Amino acid sequence: MTHGSETPVTNQQVWQLDREYVFHSWSVQGGLDPLVIAGGSGCTLFDHDGKHYLDFSSQLVNTNIGHQHPAVVAAIQQQAATLATIAPATANLTRGEAAKRIVARAPARFNKVFFTNAGADANENAMRMARIYTGRSKILSAYRSYHGNTGGAIVATGDFRRLPNEYAQGHVHFFNPYLYRSEFGARDEAEECARALHHLRRTIECEGPHTIAAILLETVPGTAGVLVPPPGYLPGVRALCDEFGILLILDEVMAGFGRCGSWFAFEQFGVEPDLITFAKGVNSGYVPAGGVLISAPVSAYFEDHYFPGGLTYSGHPLAMAAIVATLDAMTEEQMVEQATRTGRELLGPGLRQLAQKHEVIGEVRGLGLFWALELVSDRARRTPLPADRMGQIKRALIERGLLPFVVDNRIHVVPPCVVSAAEVETGLTILDQVLALHA
Repeated sequence: MTHGSETPVTNQQVWQLDREYVFHSWSVQGGLDPLVIAGGSGCTLFDHDGKHYLDFSSQLVNTNIGHQHPAVVAAIQQQAATLATIAPATANLTRGEAAKRIVARAPARFNKVFFTNAGADANENAMRMARIYTGRSKILSAYRSYHGNTGGAIVATGDFRRLPNEYAQGHVHFFNPYLYRSEFGARDEAEECARALHHLRRTIECEGPHTIAAILLETVPGTAGVLVPPPGYLPGVRALCDEFGILLILDEVMAGFGRCGSWFAFEQFGVEPDLITFAKGVNSGYVPAGGVLISAPVSAYFEDHYFPGGLTYSGHPLAMAAIVATLDAMTEEQMVEQATRTGRELLGPGLRQLAQKHEVIGEVRGLGLFWALELVSDRARRTPLPADRMGQIKRALIERGLLPFVVDNRIHVVPPCVVSAAEVETGLTILDQVLALHA
């Protein structure tokens, strides 16, 4: 790889530049050793020294369309040449076309989009809308969740990252279903579902239904472990919301736009929310973008009520061009259908075969191209594999050219929607080899 006057650039130069000037997220800075990446195409990335990697992480589960899709790159370039930026109060063709395409893929009761910069501020603004619309203050969300790192979104998050950031008020947490590590002593999915819904009902009753504006849930919790909800759970949550006049916000930031094998993950669970948050896969992160899909009753309320929220880069033209091109390419190339087939016929069966072979795999779960391997040191006791061994596994996967998404004792297997059968086979082979040697 060359730069400027054709002088070769090395991994070491880029690594040194990063360590001297870049402050990284979620990290103790002194011990960092970031992987150097120079470029990519499709499901493959490469560094400056010529090593290639198969991306089974989709980065942060966002490059659903793969890397450097030519139609999306061209759309961004064309928009940059026409109008690189414009204030959000204006009307802009690309912004309107992006919103139109998103609404077209949502249920009929949704008619407006509020654009944000990412998933965190999408959740932030959805909670704001719910509080204003209902006149209530509390937001209920799950302990096993991640909703972003802005002021309210990080407190709505249930995992440990909220603890040093708990400055926002009005947030209450509850346990969502997770049969493998049930909080309810459940023996099967039906029992887990019933007991989780009872637990949520009691939480609502104890907090006071008249104080609760919304329940915020990831349709399929992602970073928490790809926790596919049992049949009946999300419709049960919807029924509780209807009973108590609470809005249902479904966070589709990670699960949406093809990741689960449908445009929106909730389509597979027989439920419709009142607000939908999105980001990531809507344009594969080529230019930062997110948003809130707003149902007709909520959008109608703000026809004559002031909405106290806004962002300088809401509906940024480059991001909007990336959305238009991404959604068009996904439709024309049938990427959502491909994600369904690949997950059902290749990736899911392949991961289950690995579980039959390797005792270290305690559970395989997922749908579409959204899967997780939960690794354990003792299958009978379901003891999570220790962090040092997970670190060894992660390093070994990268050394063999596979980029994983590793969280706690889990390997999340989440390749782009365009992953080929040969690439799935390669990824599964590397997983097999590493688990055999290091687990």
